[in-house]
Amino acid sequence: MSDGDSPDRDEQNHHTGHDSHRDHHDDQDHHTGHDDHDHHNHDAETVSVAVVTVSSSRSLDSGDTSGEYIAGVFEEAGHEVAVRELVPDEYDSVQGTVDRVARRKDTDVVVTTGGTGVTPDDVTPEAVRPLFAKTLSGFGELFRRLSYEEVGTRTIGSRATAGITAGTPVFCLPGSENAVRLGVDEILLPEVGHLVGLAGRGREDDSGDADEAKEAEGTENSETRTDSETR
Repeated sequence: MSDGDSPDRDEQNHHTGHDSHRDHHDDQDHHTGHDDHDHHNHDAETVSVAVVTVSSSRSLDSGDTSGEYIAGVFEEAGHEVAVRELVPDEYDSVQGTVDRVARRKDTDVVVTTGGTGVTPDDVTPEAVRPLFAKTLSGFGELFRRLSYEEVGTRTIGSRATAGITAGTPVFCLPGSENAVRLGVDEILLPEVGHLVGLAGRGREDDSGDADEAKEAEGTENSETRTDSETR
């Protein structure tokens, strides 16, 4: 190697290294942009919410300020309220109602208020968790972190929880209006479209599978009855 060749070759390698490094970053940024776009591609612009108030002492006509707040804020944000229901603090009532409204075709998300404390009749988390195909642990964690800024260590008594049932996100908030404001304003409204879009991607397939299963079960039962009648 002559002294004259060395600088040119070193300079060429230097530029090649920079070009390769720059191309790598451009390619990485390109893929990252696509991933971010695809990740939000299914976000729902508007959702239909079912509001379930869990209380043995309130009524929908008067006293349900938390349920009214949830419904009102969702509507103000351009969403729809599919249904509002009030159920007593009873395990079976809470579980049955949440399961039923989550499976409604006109419901994209369920928000409950009440029954998440530590008194003997606070049974909402126990009633709803068996319905979850997936648990959204981050919701309760974030709610308690934000709540700590307002009520301090008392937040340890909150058992706000969330999960996915029948392809529908279900969020269980405390009964107090302040807690509902925190959960809805700071967490649900910013994220509900994204979660509904992701969770609902399989709802049509799940619904079709369920219909096929029911049809097959009906056919089987019909054949069984026919066999029984001919014997």
